[in-house]
Amino acid sequence: MNRHFDLIAIGGGSGGLAVAERAVQHGRRVAVVEPGKLGGTCVNNGCVPKKVMWTAAELAHAVDDAAGYGVTVQRGRTDWSKLVSGRQSYVQRINRYWDEYIEQLGVTHLQGYARLIGPGEIEVDGEIYAADHIVIATGGQPIVPPLPGAELGITSDGFFALQEQPEKVAVIGGGYIGVELAGVLSALGSQVTLVALESRLLEMFDPMLSQVLMREMAKQGVEQKLSFQVSGLLEGDDGMTLQGSLGEQLSGFDQVIWAVGRVPNTAQLNLAEIGVEVLDNGIVVTDDYQNTNIPGIYAIGDITGRTPLTPVAIAAGRRLADRLFDHRTNSRVDYDNIPSVVFSHPPVATVGLTESQARAFHENVRVYQTEFTPMRHALSSRDTTTAMKLICSGDQERVVGIHLIGDHVDEMMQGFAVAVKMGATKADLDNTIPIHPVSAEELVTMKVPQAESVVDGPIRQAV
Repeated sequence: MNRHFDLIAIGGGSGGLAVAERAVQHGRRVAVVEPGKLGGTCVNNGCVPKKVMWTAAELAHAVDDAAGYGVTVQRGRTDWSKLVSGRQSYVQRINRYWDEYIEQLGVTHLQGYARLIGPGEIEVDGEIYAADHIVIATGGQPIVPPLPGAELGITSDGFFALQEQPEKVAVIGGGYIGVELAGVLSALGSQVTLVALESRLLEMFDPMLSQVLMREMAKQGVEQKLSFQVSGLLEGDDGMTLQGSLGEQLSGFDQVIWAVGRVPNTAQLNLAEIGVEVLDNGIVVTDDYQNTNIPGIYAIGDITGRTPLTPVAIAAGRRLADRLFDHRTNSRVDYDNIPSVVFSHPPVATVGLTESQARAFHENVRVYQTEFTPMRHALSSRDTTTAMKLICSGDQERVVGIHLIGDHVDEMMQGFAVAVKMGATKADLDNTIPIHPVSAEELVTMKVPQAESVVDGPIRQAV
């Protein structure tokens, strides 16, 4: 086997596969080191299986709404085994695709764990390999906090390993993973309590989104215990109990899921020992071009602490390969105005600055905001809300932020993100003929801004 490559990617997830594929397209010899299944977290324990579960939950909601439209269907108990079996078959098809595709590309797959032993050299299960360029793309793993009894709970990885649906479950964490898992479980019939240390869900997002989502989840039956600091877990005859730091207790759960964040998979790579700058939290320090402080060693994806999204890791990998092997010296990712979606129920979509960020960085900020019941629920017994916020800056009212929650906002945001990236103004949106009747038309028809003095204030109906 060849032991010297032009590039070695450590990690066979989205970032590692992207940089490997692009490097091969530029005629280079490439290896990918991966101990598990190719595809990384996104394919195996993240975006892909999550979206399958979210789709099942959306279909469950659709059945609940069908009677209002004269469609005679009735929902029974979720066939969890069938859902999980179908989901895993889909994931395995993607695994097989990547196995076959990298073989066709001529990429060498080194199955095992890598450890850097010096600039340009790695060790994989006792074998030494060298490369002119080494790209670290090892992603992250769920955090289990160091609390008494914490091992009684599972993480998002454990959620995807569940063979039976829990009847009563506590999800600990108010970020996007906790919100998504709580929504799926509730829609499919579990009794869910969502526990968060923060005073609102999705604390890093615009408060409008938090307000509406908390209201919608409450209507769906998700109990929310906010400003609750978990101090430990106990197991008893009636199930598991969450202990709070102030003596509170939440009891009777047959499953507890930790969704309190992720940590970079960098601890076993020997980075600090060979001089690569690594922060105490495991993040690898890079410049704008993904360079570490050691020439020939690069880092991409979640381990860099920048926007932990699959498309971002893919873009970083491709641009890095273009810079290294195609003479594109300025090829890099622009980390501004990256759109993202939370697959909650209803989904959340966002791009750009929150209102408070916009007011901190810009003068003359104007905010347009609306709330309505979408036509999808015109005959539904469920009172479901769509809300939108458009944040504009300067005399030209350049759009610097868009925040949406409601049915189909996950799909509609992509096109509006292009507009924001291109520097669209409110006038550009106003000059766009709306499509009617769809929810997206509200973004190009909003006329009256909220009062300048209101920051993250109550939602108001646009006219």
